[in-house]
Formats: sequence, C-alpha cells, structure tokens
Amino acid sequence: MGLEVVPVTLQEAKAFVAAHHRHHQAPQGGLFAVAVAEHGAIEGVAIVGRPVSRVVQQDDYTAEVTRLCTRGHRNACSMLYAAAWRACRALGYRRLGTYILASESGVSLKAAGWREVGRTTGRSWSCKSRPRVDTHPLQDKLRFEVST
Repeated sequence: MGLEVVPVTLQEAKAFVAAHHRHHQAPQGGLFAVAVAEHGAIEGVAIVGRPVSRVVQQDDYTAEVTRLCTRGHRNACSMLYAAAWRACRALGYRRLGTYILASESGVSLKAAGWREVGRTTGRSWSCKSRPRVDTHPLQDKLRFEVST
C-alpha cells in the first residue's frame, strides 16, 4: 500500500506543521485540513484557510493553502495540493491559491495542475512604530492558483 489521502483535524495538522515545517509556525486558524499517509503514518498535511493577503479577492469563493508540510515523501506535495483542490470544489469554492518561495521550483504545484499567477516582493513587517522580529524568510514569493 502506498501513499493515500486521509482525513485529519485542524489541530492534528497544526501540530504536524509545528513539529516539521522548516520555516513557518502553524497558522492561527483554517477552514479544513487534508493529510497523506503511508501505512497509517502521516507523511504530510495541507491546511486550507481564507486568503491572507488583502490584495487577493475576498469573495467567499476563494480559499488559500496557508501551510503545506511533508516529511519529504515523494509525490506527497502534489497529492496534497490536488486533494485540497478537490475538497475546495466539493465545498463550492471556485479558486484556490498558495504562495511558495521564489527559490522553490513549484514542480509539485504544476504536477497538480496549478499555474503561476504572480510574484510578491519579500520584505519585513518591522517598522519604527511597530518593531518585530522576523522569524520567516524575507525573500520573494510566487503565487500559484487553480480555478474552475
């Protein structure tokens, strides 16, 4: 038996992200999560929520993969992106997006049928009036989407 899509709660997915993600903490919330497992052991999770950016359309028909985290299993990422899109479509969403670092290839997204639609400039949110400690990468990001 190989890798298969399995159900997972948001709490379980957030705990997996907290334990395994290489540069982000688990998101505060989410709409739902999906997982992939092999022999009953979770190998990766995707957390889907509302779009984070104010620039992205907030129309109740758009969702965003806010975290995707795997243990490195081959094909886990593309399986998770595809499963998240199937679940979104079943719930009535018409568009699903996500961001990856510009240094990443996006091959898993392309394999799952997503397309690159934009680029954002990396920057820090820290300023004089509200200093912050940046714990995440500050490099450019690529936005990918899939839609009906």
